Parts: sequence; structure tokens; C-alpha cells
Amino acid sequence: MYNTYIARQAIFDAKNNTIGYELLFRDSPDNKFPAIDKNIATAKLIIQNHIHGDIKAICMGKKAFINFTEHCLINKYPLMFDNNSIVIEIVGHQTASERLIKIVKFYHNKGYKIALNDYDLNEKWDVLFPYISILKIDIEQVNPKQVFKALSRMRPFNIKLAAEKVETVFQRQSLAEVGFNYFQGFFYHVPEIIEGQTLAPMKAQMLNLISETFKEPFSFNAVATIIGHDVNLSVGLLKMVNNVAVGTKVEITSLKQAAAYLGEESLKQFVSILALSKLTSDSTDEIAKQSLVTGKLMSSIAAHPQFKEIREYAFITGLLSSMEVLLKMPMAEIMATMPLAEQIRNALINRSGLLGELLVLTSRFIQGQDDIEPLLANFELEKDVVAQEFVKASKWVASLDI
Repeated sequence: MYNTYIARQAIFDAKNNTIGYELLFRDSPDNKFPAIDKNIATAKLIIQNHIHGDIKAICMGKKAFINFTEHCLINKYPLMFDNNSIVIEIVGHQTASERLIKIVKFYHNKGYKIALNDYDLNEKWDVLFPYISILKIDIEQVNPKQVFKALSRMRPFNIKLAAEKVETVFQRQSLAEVGFNYFQGFFYHVPEIIEGQTLAPMKAQMLNLISETFKEPFSFNAVATIIGHDVNLSVGLLKMVNNVAVGTKVEITSLKQAAAYLGEESLKQFVSILALSKLTSDSTDEIAKQSLVTGKLMSSIAAHPQFKEIREYAFITGLLSSMEVLLKMPMAEIMATMPLAEQIRNALINRSGLLGELLVLTSRFIQGQDDIEPLLANFELEKDVVAQEFVKASKWVASLDI
């Protein structure tokens, strides 16, 4: 039996809406496919393990961008997927051969969207334009300003341009001005610090609510008091109680009673979702979803005995791990506003301590980074087990419908 795990990277449009995810499939060190190219082995793993059954959950209903070599295309691996669920990324080609043209036309006629990976602006690819939906450009390899030369050739075919390896706000803005439609990279993972910015009162209140919810010992009265300061939160809490109380008659006389009726775990989930939704009012909700996935996966991994001492802090640490990006403030300044345990503060600011190591492991796993193996080995974790928990976390976040 072959073990696999899935990483994903979001692809955004110009309005910061998620249009899909590039899925990165990795094989474990023990997997061996003699005389088979790495990309072909990856495609075989997809099919053998039926990972496509989880694609809808992992991609939150968005399209999955999957790399296919010519070998995979000839053997019709993409036909294992619904044409509305994936974008075929063509990889590993040096020229537009007659065979490649025939293959691309075949999938185009089947209704699949096709992206040409590592497009280098060379006119030799123009013959594929009638069948291509997206051209992906590695901006570290191709000067984006040179795109102007190719735009006129693409225009009749309504082809979209996607920039890969976008790292900064400046790059993002410049690429949009050049004519790029989609953006992919670590821009949304790299904090852009705005000097002198302070938290708006509403955002400070939401951080206070999150930190109060995860305090030990837990206080229903304190949480209910903060919720009572916001009409939308109060209405949301009462609606959630109503949903939970189907089939029974519950007369709620106070927000404290409503909070207590839900119970500690359900209330923490409620607070996490609503507070994050308010914190993302001027940003992309993809960051909030990623935070929830990180928190849920950290919590699942922390169920292993080696993380017993920091288990109770795992979820909130993952939940808060993207606050720099959400609030555009240094993590140390954010932490100064939240009375959190020292382990959480050290993990989020310095990635130190056992909790910090768990955060690093979880984040790198989700991002599909290549240096994950030593971290897994250090904590005696099986890659396929973590992969299963990642899928569960993604499904959980998808079920929240935020």
C-alpha cells in the first residue's frame, strides 16, 4: 500500500477571491516506481489511492489545479476526474509537438480547462492558444514586463495569465498592472508590516473574545459578556443554540445561559468562526479558512502523546498563526493585546518551544514544503496519518460554510 499526502496552494483573482488550489501530491520515502518519472509516479498515486474522492473537500468547492505530464495525458488519467472539478496543468514540455497539440485538443473537446505551466512567452506555444484557458508564468524565470509582447497574441483566445511565486504586495500590484489575472505564491503567507497601524476597536474586541474563550479556567460569564457587546454575535449565538436544540424546547433567559447550553467545545468553535469572519472584513477569507485548517490540524496532531503538555493550546495557536497577515501588524504587537499563555506567545512570535515546533510542522505540511520529513521523524509521526487528519480538517472547515 502506498502512502500519500496532499498539500495545496491557493490561486487568487484580482479581487482576492480564491479561484482554485494547486494540489501538490507527495509520495513517501518508501514508495518506489522503477523507471518512472516523478510526475508520472505522482499521477499514479492519485489514481491508486483515489485521492480525487477528497478533492471537493480539500479545495472547498473550488477547482483543483493538477500537474499532468504527457505520459499521464496519453494514458487519460485526467478522465478519472470530473471536467468541472479540475484544471489540467501541462508540465514537462520543451516544444508544442504534433502529439501534444492532439492531446490538448482532445481534453479541450472533453470540456476540461487547460493551463500551460512554465510559459516562457515563446511563439512556439501559440499553436496551443485555441485550447488553453490559462498560461502560468514563473515570475522568477520570466520578466513580467516582457508579457506585453505576447498579450496581443493571446487576446483573441481570451486566455488568462497566472503569476507564480508572488512574494510581496509590490509584486502583486505590479503584476496586475501588467495584465495578470491570477496570482499564486507565498504573498498571502508573508506578513506585510504597516508601521504605526493600530487595531480598530472592533478588531481589538474580537481578539479579546478569542483570547477570553481559550483562557483556563474557562468562564461562560466572561465570554457571554463580550458577546453581549456585539448585536451580530449575540444573534448568532442564539441562532446556534436554536440549531442545536432541534426537537427540544429551550427557553433562554441570558447570553450566559445560551453559552453554557452550547457547551465549552461548541462555544469555542462558534467564537472562532464569528470572530475570524469579522477580522477578515477588509481581507480575503482564504486566510481565515487557512487559519481554521491549521488550528484543527494542530489540534488533531496534538492528540498524540508526545504533545500532551501543550495539547490544550494547539487549536488557538493554529487559529492565530495568520494574524499578522489579517491585521497587518507584527505578531509581537498583536500578542501584547491578548492575555495568552506564555507557550502560545512564544510559539506565535518566535516559533519556539514544543508548541512552536508543532506550528512549524503543521504549517510546512499544509504548504507542501520539502523539508517536512525530518520534522515528522523527530516526533515519530506517520505522514499518511497526518495526511488523513489534514483531509478531515479541510472537510470540517468546508462544513462551516464561511
